[in-house]
Amino acid sequence: MTDAHGAATLPIALAAILIAAKVGADVAGRLHQPGVLGELLLGVFLGNLDLVGIGFFRGLTSDAAIQGLASLGVILLLFEVGLESTVREMRAVGGRALAVATLGVVTPWVLGTWLGHLLMPDRPIYVPLFLGAALTATSVGITARVLRDLGRSQSPEARIILGAAVIDDVLGLVILATVTSLVRAADAGTALSAGSLGIILLKAVGFLGGALWIGQAAAPRLFAFAARLRGSGVLIATALSFCLLLAWAASALGLAAIVGAYAAGLVLERVHCRDFEDRGEQELEDLLRPLTQVLVPIFFVVMGMQVELKALAQPGTPMLAAALIAAAIIGKQACSLGAIGGGLDSLSVGFGMLPRGEVGLIFAGIGLTLTVGGKPVVEPALYAALVGMVLVTTLLTPPLLNWSMNRRRGPGAPAPAAPQTPATPVTGGN
Repeated sequence: MTDAHGAATLPIALAAILIAAKVGADVAGRLHQPGVLGELLLGVFLGNLDLVGIGFFRGLTSDAAIQGLASLGVILLLFEVGLESTVREMRAVGGRALAVATLGVVTPWVLGTWLGHLLMPDRPIYVPLFLGAALTATSVGITARVLRDLGRSQSPEARIILGAAVIDDVLGLVILATVTSLVRAADAGTALSAGSLGIILLKAVGFLGGALWIGQAAAPRLFAFAARLRGSGVLIATALSFCLLLAWAASALGLAAIVGAYAAGLVLERVHCRDFEDRGEQELEDLLRPLTQVLVPIFFVVMGMQVELKALAQPGTPMLAAALIAAAIIGKQACSLGAIGGGLDSLSVGFGMLPRGEVGLIFAGIGLTLTVGGKPVVEPALYAALVGMVLVTTLLTPPLLNWSMNRRRGPGAPAPAAPQTPATPVTGGN
């Protein structure tokens, strides 16, 4: 779509993607499911119309303009997710939440890596390592909605889940950054050893820690200076520039750009924007929302378009998908061990960390962009299996969490607060 014909086609392509996203989110909301599932499934439908001779949407998956908008959408999504937490909150989540998050990241990574090596013994080690990394993700935005609908968002279990989610995000991104760097090193022909792996891990941890430390020092000065500038849109322009700068820095170091975007969101706090709010401007989250409501759905629809249903018919793919789903469920149930004691419902904590949602799709999508010797790390069959894992774990969470949180209520126990149905379907966020 870089030529004149492509320039004419781009508007209709974007219109079709956005309409599909909103229709999918609406249908999912009516079925009491997260909007992201509807966006993804409509993308799968459109992308596989080539099976009946309509190849237009499949062609969009390799279009540079569409991919650029989708990439910007996922950067903004991780920036928005980071804005929902702060470094101060991350330090204050407590030892129990730390144990829950650590078990919920390490266990699925080990299980996924072991299964990948067992079922695909002919693949290089970085392929099963990436599989394991994709299983570490948790979409707590979905869990938060379920807890709110059940009237249990203020329960001790909910506080543990939401606190662990902050650490889970950080640990998962460190693992993703490490595996991404490992793949790029292999593509460059760099010899892989325990020492080189340690260096890559230190680089990932060092970047995230350094970005948080430098960002905390630089952000107040940057926004204080920006507040002196006249004109409209200064706050959103400054915040986006800060986000994109850290995303570029992460990418320049061989890490995933979303690591930098998430760090930027963690660093920025409401106090940095107080000067703008004092002069009557909207809050940063409100200014960012119109952008994310357009660009983030493009990412999810495009991710769905890249699923090739015919790849699921390849020998071994259904077994791989089933194994990944089992590992994803068992791996996150390890979280419950960290919540044992203190009167907590540990099973509910494990179910609360189960959904992969948009975060799992982000991990899978990054795998499509990684290549070694021109060969993608995540091939169509493997990508389809990962998307299937994301769908199943996300669909299972509401009924499982509903059952687990209500099973201990006796006949005379008071019912929880009435469910609150959101006015619009939840699209993304963590």
